[in-house]
Amino acid sequence: MLECEEVEEMDWEGFATQMGTMSRDLLAQDSVDATLERITESAVEIVVGCDAAGILVVQGNRVQSLAPTDALVVRSDELQGRRGEGPNFDAARHRGEERVFRIEDLTAYQDRWPLYVDAAREFGIGSMMGFLLYTDDQELGALNLYARGPSAFTRDSETAGLLLASHAAVALSSARNADQLHQALTSRHAIGEAMGIIRERYKLPPDEAFRVMRRLSQERNIKLRDIAQQICETGTAII
Repeated sequence: MLECEEVEEMDWEGFATQMGTMSRDLLAQDSVDATLERITESAVEIVVGCDAAGILVVQGNRVQSLAPTDALVVRSDELQGRRGEGPNFDAARHRGEERVFRIEDLTAYQDRWPLYVDAAREFGIGSMMGFLLYTDDQELGALNLYARGPSAFTRDSETAGLLLASHAAVALSSARNADQLHQALTSRHAIGEAMGIIRERYKLPPDEAFRVMRRLSQERNIKLRDIAQQICETGTAII
């Protein structure tokens, strides 16, 4: 793990207040999907330097991208699944004993993940952090945080992310059962399919297609997964 120079003071009093609110919010969610979405939203809200977040689950060689807050999360996870390598892929599979990683500059890892790094830089990833979500008897995937610029995450950011991930793992374990997890995985698959439909129909790049879906979700006050399902069922979206 790379070390980085502290560039911003962490407001730990404010962070503690936000963590308390997040913990109550997580317990109040009524499904695994809602819990996952609140976890990633919280990461962007309270971890200094975080531009986007998502949860990666690896089942065999199959990668699932859950609760992404930005299209770059989906693209990064899909890329790692295709290439079979990458930092989030390794963290989700718990290779070795490393449960946390922090990457200041993705270009420094060209030798470790050569197939991933070049492509990831093209769609705007500068630095990353990842945290294995686990309890004593379960491994639940990896919470991954992204920044568009290099050296965006400090050691305080890593500590904040680790605390968030610890709370998130307990909440997710409490909410999770086999049927709910299957529904969550199906919903995330629908998001990817819906993005593809919008891209093809309206000739949009991936980032814009994801923003269209988020806008529709907000304007219609419908959850992102339900918007995605509608698009998959109808094959179109009015944008």
